[in-house]
Parts: sequence; structure tokens; C-alpha cells
Amino acid sequence: MKIKWLGHSAFHLETAKAKILIDPFFTGNPSFDESTRKDAAAGLTHILLTHGHGDHVGDTVALAKETGATVVANADLAAWLGSKGVKALEMGNTGGTIHLGGFSTTFVNALHSSAQLTEDGVSHSLGSANGLVLHFEDEPTLYHMGDTDIFSDMALIHELHQPEIGLVPIGDRFTMGGAVAALACRRFFKFGTVLPCHYGSFGIVDQTPETFVAGMDGASTKVETPAVGGIVTV
Repeated sequence: MKIKWLGHSAFHLETAKAKILIDPFFTGNPSFDESTRKDAAAGLTHILLTHGHGDHVGDTVALAKETGATVVANADLAAWLGSKGVKALEMGNTGGTIHLGGFSTTFVNALHSSAQLTEDGVSHSLGSANGLVLHFEDEPTLYHMGDTDIFSDMALIHELHQPEIGLVPIGDRFTMGGAVAALACRRFFKFGTVLPCHYGSFGIVDQTPETFVAGMDGASTKVETPAVGGIVTV
């Protein structure tokens, strides 16, 4: 599997059978390199969303219309996307699994909110925020935590799914910070590889992964901190 970090919480995953975007926040993302957008969309098969905030839904509607990729999201968020003209939708909810051909996606808990602002400035709830566990036929199991704080039921996520790769928010303010994220990884999981995310974009979140990296010092888990656009192969 090739994992490319596209800035903030956006990732591109490439396997032999799928090309997947998770939380494709491109437009308005200070850390996204717009010159990479064409490559990110090329051959796209699926778009997976952890929740409904604008910095995660991002360019989903445009990308779905452009590529025909199937969008996978919480039921409330999926219904909203349908109202925006997205046709290929797979909706689920916390605890549910969707089989997608070559891999499956399970919606797990995340401690966060999920909403979009209407034109009159009212916050419109879009269901639960989720983490996503991806089980592949021939690849390591991957867990994108979404936006979340630490929570003790992460132990159950590990027990049920045994994820080998973790995509972990560390930026503080809107998610757990680096020290707490490291505690979550060390206490509740046995990841082989982790990639921190949700940092280095907006000025009010942490700009570097240093606190997280320090918190993981001595752990058996490999911490990968690619530059935006960098690829990690696992």
C-alpha cells in the first residue's frame, strides 16, 4: 500500500485494487499543493469521509462529480451530499461495515462533532463523527482516527480490528494534541506504523509533529512524518 499525505487530514491510499481519498480537503487548505490535485484524482475509485466539517468534506462534491468515485460517509452526511448532486454514495453509521470490493470500511467512534454551516450561518448537524477502519484483502489494516480525543474504548477498536497502520490527529485545539495522541497509540494499540495528521495547516493548530514524535520515543511503532505530498509504502 502506498500512503500519500496531502496535508491536514487528507490522505491518498493506493492498492492493487483501489485508489482512495480520505477527507479530501484541497481548496482552502493552506498546506495542500494544488499542483498535485490532478494526480490525486486520477483513477480515483473511492472517497471516504470521517465527518462533515468543511476541512474534511473539502472537495468531495467536485471530485465525485469529476471522477465518478463512490463516496462513503455517515448516513446523515451522505444524504446531505446527495442533495448536492453526488450520485454514487455508500452510507453507514457507527458500528457498521460496508464491503466495497477489495476492501471494507467500518465506522467506529470518534469524540468530535460533525456539521456544516447553512447559508444563513446556522450550524446543521450531519450525524456522528467517526473514525474509519479499512480492512483489505491483501494489505495491512488501516485506522484513520478522524478528528478525536483519546477515549478508553479505543481498546475495543484494537481488540475488534487489530489495525496495523494508524493515521492519528495530533494538532490540539480541535483534536487531541501530540502528547495525548502518543499516549493513545501506546496504551491502546499495537500499530506497526503511524502517520500523524491534522497539524501544520492552520496557524491555530500545532505546526510540527515534534511533541507526538517525542511521546512515541522508545515505542516499537514506526513513526512516519512525510512532507506534504510524501509517500509512505507499507
